Formats: sequence, C-alpha cells, structure tokens
Amino acid sequence: MKTVNHYHHKKILVLGLAKSGVGAASLLHKLGAFVTVNDYKPLDENPEAQSLLQQGITVICGSHPVDLLDEGFEYVVKNPGIPYSNPIVQGAIDRGLPVITEVELAYQISQAPFVAITGTNGKTTTTTLINEIFQAANKSSLIAGNIGKVSSIVAENAKKEDTIIIELSSFQLMGIEAFRPKIAILTNLYEAHIDYHGTMKEYISAKANITKNQTKEDYFIVNADQEAVMEVAAHSKATIIPFSTTNELEKGGYVKDGIIYFNEEAIISIADIVLPGAHNLENILSSIIAAKLSGIDNEAIYQVLTTFQGVAHRLQFVGEKDKRRFYNDSKATNILATTKALAAFDQPIVLLAGGLDRGNAFDELIPALTNVKAVVTFGETAEKIDAAAAHAGIKSILHANNVEDAVPLAFDLSKEGDIILLSPACASWDQYKTFEVRGDIFIEAVHKLK
Repeated sequence: MKTVNHYHHKKILVLGLAKSGVGAASLLHKLGAFVTVNDYKPLDENPEAQSLLQQGITVICGSHPVDLLDEGFEYVVKNPGIPYSNPIVQGAIDRGLPVITEVELAYQISQAPFVAITGTNGKTTTTTLINEIFQAANKSSLIAGNIGKVSSIVAENAKKEDTIIIELSSFQLMGIEAFRPKIAILTNLYEAHIDYHGTMKEYISAKANITKNQTKEDYFIVNADQEAVMEVAAHSKATIIPFSTTNELEKGGYVKDGIIYFNEEAIISIADIVLPGAHNLENILSSIIAAKLSGIDNEAIYQVLTTFQGVAHRLQFVGEKDKRRFYNDSKATNILATTKALAAFDQPIVLLAGGLDRGNAFDELIPALTNVKAVVTFGETAEKIDAAAAHAGIKSILHANNVEDAVPLAFDLSKEGDIILLSPACASWDQYKTFEVRGDIFIEAVHKLK
C-alpha cells in the first residue's frame, strides 16, 4: 500500500461498524490516527467492537451521542448505511468536518488502479463478469466493495500490477473526495433508495460521483439508451464510451444482426452467450468494453461469456427436475428487478415472490406477469402480490409460510417445460437476515424435492 501520512496523529471518528467500519478503523489505526469507533450495538453484543478494543482503539457502543463531536475530531468515516440525517453526521457537516466512506480510504492507499461499477441494476453481474474476464486473460484482478472483501482491506494488500474491480452503491459514492477510477461504469438509473436520498435528483447526484474526479485520461462507460445516464455523462470530464442494446453506435459497444460489436469489431454472437435475459446485454456490453479498454483479447471474453451462467442469487440456475428448470433470483429486492427477471424467459413461469412490506403497492408488476401461469407468495407482502396477480388474471395463486414451503407448492403447480422462479420483488428482512440466506434456503428446498 502507499505510504499515507495524511491521517497521522489526526483524531478520527469511525461511525458504525459492520465489515467496512472494522476495516476502516483498523487501517486508520495502522496509519497512526487516533481512532474512536462509535456503534449503536452494545459492546457485549458486538464482537467487532471488542476486537477493535483489543487493538487499542477507543470504542463507544450502545448509542450515538452527539456530544462525541466535542472531542475535536478532524474526520468522520461513516458506514454507508447510516443516513446523512443521523444527528452525529449532520453535526459533523454543520461543523465543516469531512464525512467520508471507507471507499475513499481504500483509494488513497491503493497502489492498484480501479475499475468501478455503479448503477441501479446490474452492478454485481457486471463486476463479476469483468473479474472473470480478467482472470481468464491471466490479468491480476481483485474484487472489492459490495461484493468480495472490504475495499480498504483489498487496497491495503493490492500491488501495482493488480486491478481492483469494485462495485459501488450510491451510499458509498456520497462519501468520496478524491476517488478516481481509471474506468467507471454507470449501468442504468431507475428510481431507488428514495427513502435514503430524499429525491431522484439526489440519488442520481450520488451516482454521478463515480466520475466527478475523472479526467480525459480516464474512461466513463455509459448506457446510451438512458437519457438520465447520458445527462450524467455530459458533465463528466472523462473519455465517454457509450453502449446500446437498441442502436448501432459510431463508437462503443452495440448489437447488430445478433452480434455484439465494440468500435465496429465483432466480438461475439448473442446466440453463443450462456447468461440468460435481455437485460443482461447491458451488463455484457459494459463488461466487454471494460475488458477491451484494459487490453484484453477477444479469446478471454469469448471463453467467459460462453460459460458464465450468472452470479449467485441473480437469475442463478439451480437445477432441473422432471423437465422443470429452477432459478434463484433472490437478489431481486424490488419490482424492477423482478420485472427484468420475468422478461428473461419465454416459457411459462411459476413465480415465488414476497417479503418485507415497505408500504408500496405492486401495480407496476402487473404488466410483467403476462407469462406467469401461477404465483406462490410469502412474507409481509403476500396479500399485496396476491392482489396484483389476481388483477393480472392469474388463476393459480397460493400462499406459503416461507420460501422453503413455497418450493413444493410451486412444483405442484408446474408442468414439464415450465420455469420455477424465485424473484421476490421485496427485501428479505421480514423473515431472513439477508437475500443470500433466502436464496440458499430456496436452493436447499429445490434439492430436497422428491
């Protein structure tokens, strides 16, 4: 890692733990900072805080006392999930203190360049695809951010010859100052996280931070099919490389006669690509561009795209039983993601959906249910999704206690050639700690079918 003296003997407050907070606190301690960690979870229930205490780091747990700011901190490093309305965060801003996220620290110490990916949907698939292509080309790459390891830990161990491929949320991007990726990708923009950002304008502004420090020497890969994305691109100083799934472009990535092109060079036939779903073309195009800009040859790209079946919990093929194919899309925690998953299949679908009730209706899901023959619902939103399914004219609607119970019910409703799809359109927290847990339970239930 780079030698960084910027934080030496500075008083820094790390607000909120989880993996990123632990990584940030440990790194700052190594850099010679006087670190205080504040986490809401009580110390006796907080193994992460206990481990930091053993390193000699000051730990305050059980509440977020605003008077902490009276101790003369020079920086606040905030867990991305903590909103800016938090009294300590707001107090820090009012005092003119920089409020950053752990991603900024990772950039400051990293010897390796970054390929950074953001957007409403497709981040994880794109990040994983790019890493797979790098690996196939024998180029040293490390995954960080929302998937993989905490970015500061990855950056601490990265070498000059590595490339850090990082998935970034709008929450993380709000807390950057100097972060400058060599290649940035904005997959798409749809309404999301308004409860955190307040307005769509603020959400887009956070996403736009991915390119705010880029220069002409850097690349910004953008979705030319979306006006909002292109508006962000118009304010970037980077070299813009567009992609489109619908129009032929003079430069960039596009589809023509069933072939994917980059700058008029044919790369791969869509028919040869294993990853299902028309929506994944956006992810594939942006991944191809990132690979080509990184000097990777077509052979490595072809090798990955003809074998890569998707990331875990994102339209993940689970298996086949009695000529029914099962797919795990537990990562679909909103209506838009489920809509795209449904559009990925031409076959009749038995849909498993439901989860945390955030107060929204599911009217937007109705037009996407045309190919759904039956629905099995669970969780807090079961009745709302039942109503949407009934409105769409679906006759077979069953209710299950949970995902595990939903699988055999869905199988009983299916016939040969059908798709049985878990795509909940909701967060998991009413019944499961994470969407990963929910997806794993679905997979296990599928394998238990007699």
